[in-house]
Amino acid sequence: ALRILSAEAVEQARSGHPGMPMGAAGMAYVLWTRFLRHDPRDPRWPDRDRFVLSAGHGSMLLYSLLHLSGYDLTLEEIRRFRQWGSLTPGHPEYGRTPGVETTTGPLGQGFANAVGMAMAERFLAGRFNRPGRAIVDHRTYVLAGDGDLMEGVTHEAASLAGHLRLGRLIVLYDDNRITIEGPTSLAWSDDTPARFAALGWQVQSATGEEPQGLTAAIESALADEARPSLIAVRTHIGQGSPNRQDSAKAHGEPLGEEELRLTKQALGWPLAPAFHIPEEAREVFRAAAARGADRRREWLASLEAYAREFPELKAEWDRWQSGEPPCGWREDLAAMEIPAEPTATRVASGLAIQRLARRMPNLVGGSADLGPSNNSVIAGQGSFTPGAVEGPNIHFGVREHAMAAAVNGLALHGGLRPYCATFLVFSDYMRPSLRLAALMGVPSLFLFTHDSIGVGEDGPTHQPVEHLAALRAIPGLTVIRPADARETVEAWQTALERGGPVALVLTRQKVPALARGLDRATTGEAAGAPAGARGGAPAGAVPPVARGAYILAEEPAPADGPPELILIGTGSETSLCLEAQRRLAALGIRARAVSMPSWELFDEQDEAYRHRVLPPAVSARLAVEAAVPMGWERYVGQEGAILAMGRFGASAPAEALFARFGFTVEHILELALALLKRPLPIGSGPGR
Repeated sequence: ALRILSAEAVEQARSGHPGMPMGAAGMAYVLWTRFLRHDPRDPRWPDRDRFVLSAGHGSMLLYSLLHLSGYDLTLEEIRRFRQWGSLTPGHPEYGRTPGVETTTGPLGQGFANAVGMAMAERFLAGRFNRPGRAIVDHRTYVLAGDGDLMEGVTHEAASLAGHLRLGRLIVLYDDNRITIEGPTSLAWSDDTPARFAALGWQVQSATGEEPQGLTAAIESALADEARPSLIAVRTHIGQGSPNRQDSAKAHGEPLGEEELRLTKQALGWPLAPAFHIPEEAREVFRAAAARGADRRREWLASLEAYAREFPELKAEWDRWQSGEPPCGWREDLAAMEIPAEPTATRVASGLAIQRLARRMPNLVGGSADLGPSNNSVIAGQGSFTPGAVEGPNIHFGVREHAMAAAVNGLALHGGLRPYCATFLVFSDYMRPSLRLAALMGVPSLFLFTHDSIGVGEDGPTHQPVEHLAALRAIPGLTVIRPADARETVEAWQTALERGGPVALVLTRQKVPALARGLDRATTGEAAGAPAGARGGAPAGAVPPVARGAYILAEEPAPADGPPELILIGTGSETSLCLEAQRRLAALGIRARAVSMPSWELFDEQDEAYRHRVLPPAVSARLAVEAAVPMGWERYVGQEGAILAMGRFGASAPAEALFARFGFTVEHILELALALLKRPLPIGSGPGR
């Protein structure tokens, strides 16, 4: 039933991958009818087993399983596979189809997501389970293929899982030995079982057409909670197809009407009607789903008893599951003392993390071996360790690719607010996971420090230039580059209130605290708020950072009419714009300094607000950012200018680099006066 239903849906769509569903149907049948604990009537039941189809091209296998199990996925939706608006897209999409745990398709991502899910299960179990009351007691299962295990991200993730001894992670490896180009032997001769054994996994083998052997292997994996498990299941792509089985053509092409007819004959299946499912097949899956429903009812009864015995823990459990931060967190952040002296925004971020961790014990995260540099370690608390959880800190090791994917898995699991950190230049290694976080809309938080040529002596290999533009190009990813410590704290508040992923981009070098000449109508705060006085905005107030851009300073006041010139800065360059605005004011030129930490947030504001900050009548605009200029045209217009990086950086002290590349107040003045067609003041020289 799984094989034919999958093949028929691909055939009707005239697009898709029939081979993997047909070959892996045997192992999927065993897992879903004998082991997987889930309830189709409550797809978000917190203690369900997670099933991740990492080989997402085989999506019709998952859709067939969901349909037969009784999820809200009708046969009509199966018929509409890969069509506009259907619940059966070409690859599984989180949030669209009930029962889909994560968006998969880019190979290896689902595998690495599952590592994060298994980490979440362990953390929550350690926090909430009590003797006799295990309200967190589930497994994470993965179905992965040859392509998944070739991708580097799975090696990183498997290494981390083996080190942490995630014994509740079980991977079924669809060992069909075929990829798009042909047999895997064309490019791959790994001893995969030996590799996983070396990484600390329990490794077994089984055959896809021998249910009893596969059952015994899964039972052995369940019994070994000291190690994650890999079961290498020998299968045949396109199983049952007389002319396509074990061929590369079975991978990504419909069988064709004639081959589908021959396959039905070979499997003893009725030739008509199409999409026929015998009642006995449905009964097998219904019985398995009924056992899952019984398990969920038992869990709910146990949860009620848990609430009576541990009411405070139950209240915390409910809060964590809701995804909402605890009461009072904004006030606590607002009361935070912010350094008045120059402070790197990475340091300010670290201070915010410490403050938030006091109120949010479900704030978990870490760095790719850069914790001291990223200021991402929660002080005074323990870490995820092999076989145990002693605290919220995660040591991901030098594994940026797997780190980002695992953080997505932590977020997808529910109950935790995860973050991860590295240098901005290494966001390149994380891009597939960043993109999928945005596609899914999950609240993963990515901290990127060492954000510009301010890295200094490490040179161009470590100085990000094109990376801000690359991050901003991802739809649904909110990028925030704060200008000082106060904006950094507000950025954290904004990030925790967003529904989707956020990237905080932070400096290595110290930046001055900005004295805001705040405009009440623009920001909702009183004018003249002192720098270094407090943290986030008071409860009920919208922090300026949450608006994406705001008027930092202007003389005379904005109410007296539009300025002659607007200077727009982000991050460490904002202070240069502010000083240039003051010098222009001393020359009798009315200039406005605007801090724009986030394009995405600013673009979300209504037109009236955006026009207030950037009046359309003011065409003399200068954007200043130590990154490639791509995208700034939309804010400066055709008559504006951009001071940016048109090349890679160099190895030298940060101060020398900023001067050499023109990021100085003097050069900003020079460019501003050129925009206004004003002469340089007597005694002024070139700015660089």
